[in-house]
Amino acid sequence: MTPPRRGQPGNAQHKAGDEIAGLAARKTAARLLAAVIDARTPLDGLTDNEHGHPQYKALDGRDRALVRAILVTALRHRMTIAGLLSRRLEKPLPPNATALSHILHVAAAQILFLDVPDSAAVDLAVTHAKSDPRTTRFSGLVNGVLRSLARAKDAELARAPAATSEAPQWFAERLTAAYGADKARAILAAHRHEAPVDFSVKADPALWAERLGGIVLPTGTVRVEKLAANVIDLPGFADGAWWVQDTAASLPARLFGDISGQRVADLCAAPGGKTAQLILAGADVTAVDTSKNRLARLKQNLDRLGLTADLVQTDLMDYQPADLFDAVLLDAPCSSTGTVRRHPDVPWTKTMPDVEKLADLQRRLLAHAVGLVRPGGRVVFSNCSLDPIEGEELYRAFLAETPGVIDDPIRPGEFAELDPFLTPAGALRTTPADLTLESPGISGLDGFFAARMRRVA
Repeated sequence: MTPPRRGQPGNAQHKAGDEIAGLAARKTAARLLAAVIDARTPLDGLTDNEHGHPQYKALDGRDRALVRAILVTALRHRMTIAGLLSRRLEKPLPPNATALSHILHVAAAQILFLDVPDSAAVDLAVTHAKSDPRTTRFSGLVNGVLRSLARAKDAELARAPAATSEAPQWFAERLTAAYGADKARAILAAHRHEAPVDFSVKADPALWAERLGGIVLPTGTVRVEKLAANVIDLPGFADGAWWVQDTAASLPARLFGDISGQRVADLCAAPGGKTAQLILAGADVTAVDTSKNRLARLKQNLDRLGLTADLVQTDLMDYQPADLFDAVLLDAPCSSTGTVRRHPDVPWTKTMPDVEKLADLQRRLLAHAVGLVRPGGRVVFSNCSLDPIEGEELYRAFLAETPGVIDDPIRPGEFAELDPFLTPAGALRTTPADLTLESPGISGLDGFFAARMRRVA
């Protein structure tokens, strides 16, 4: 349905304050896009249903879903959108015209990539521009640029992606430095596609692939390209038969091998996917997290799965158990650059100094973690960053500067399904450009690094 302009009685659907239907959602999308781009605020926090931005929480469920779809799309294709808009401007927008830029990006995301009538996207953007004192004099420009974009989208959109890496310069440069130009391009190309949904199942992956309408990956994960319903409404959810977990995130917990009967600590454990894996492998698990809310979520997840663990809320650097563990898993907080397919705001909310700061935190957490395991016990260190500063380089430096810890490399064939992801040094490295299947929408996995070490006497 095309929302009508003001002053057209009989056609409009109005909300409180005589506001055109759909306008509040577009205003919210532009406001939140500004928070992401200008203030580097993570999108998940802004769109949290309980603690999110007040303007977002004021919307009904349908409009919240629309806002999130617009934002994810506008961020995933930000550089393509920027390029197509700039071609329609006689001169670049002034640096202080950020509000106008966000209005244009919100509308362009709908026109180019979402199932929204072009006329609705244009009319609402023009009305939005007129309603804001910062942009009202540009309403004619908004109308002209967006109508031109709508007319030409079929001809231009097919070739537009080739003109951009779809990422801020710092991020594209880091990927190229780490992986080379070809692999970096493949990673960035994968980021253009929405990630599929992966399920870790308690048992019988083939059965659950059939019930969920997916496939079984070589790692044993069940993958569904697009869900037909909300996760909580899928078969098996209420019964605790599975949990959502990207296949890459399921790999680090496997690196311990046989841990049946062992005492294992899962550090930075929430939301609990790895905790569940360790429990199902037969371990006596202690799950540690600094956040009370995240630990409560972990408990809810374990309760649904019918699993139990000893839960400890504390700052990891203060944690001193009465007895040392047989094994410790540290999935450390990181830049999350391996999750851009799911979180396209990450390259826009992080900077290189952020990556370096997080790498320093990881090094300190790892130094504490190895002191929690008994001599002879294993430690697995992992994170969902693509940057070697948080992975390969950090690990090499840690081994070199830490007495009493030795590398415990993963051997080819030790876990056959993991062989495609092993580095020559025996660590685990995945990227979104790996695991190529029939189509881009079903391929790929999160970027992860994991390494295994032993504490020696």
